[in-house]
Amino acid sequence: MIGNFIADSVRGKTFERYPETVQRGIRLHRKIDTYTDNHPVVFESKDRLRAEFGKWAPVIVDVFYDHFLAIHWNRYHSLPLADFSQSVYAILEEHFDLLPERIQGFLPYMTGGDWLFNYSKLSGIERALWGISRRSRYNPEMDKSVAVLREQFAGFEDEFLRFFPDLEAMVADEMSAT
Repeated sequence: MIGNFIADSVRGKTFERYPETVQRGIRLHRKIDTYTDNHPVVFESKDRLRAEFGKWAPVIVDVFYDHFLAIHWNRYHSLPLADFSQSVYAILEEHFDLLPERIQGFLPYMTGGDWLFNYSKLSGIERALWGISRRSRYNPEMDKSVAVLREQFAGFEDEFLRFFPDLEAMVADEMSAT
């Protein structure tokens, strides 16, 4: 879980500095990203946003899909999302020393604002996209994409629900191979 969580903050081969279990999580996260980025259903979602948000469409789709995972959480996990998010925060706190400095810096905000649970709300998604925009060199105002999500909610939801079983199968294959 730690490796999967920190993977976007670990560049290149620096992941080799981490314990093997964390390295496996980083590698799995990278495979998930590659699989997602190249999936034909995900392209459908990105195409809905590309005209207005250009190169930021893939980032926005990732966040939208996090929203759909959160609202359909009970389909994919036996633990309620509120309990799961608290267990993730506890694991991150317990292994705080393994987290990259950037993640250590925002972890108190993440846990205090219960970001994982709040992805189940459009306001949580909007806040997340606003934060990403604010931190980017060029502020693409990705939070404005929530209006598109509201307008085309059923289409994005359908795409997520068609995509996610494929992702689950890929991850299950990866996990059984290791």
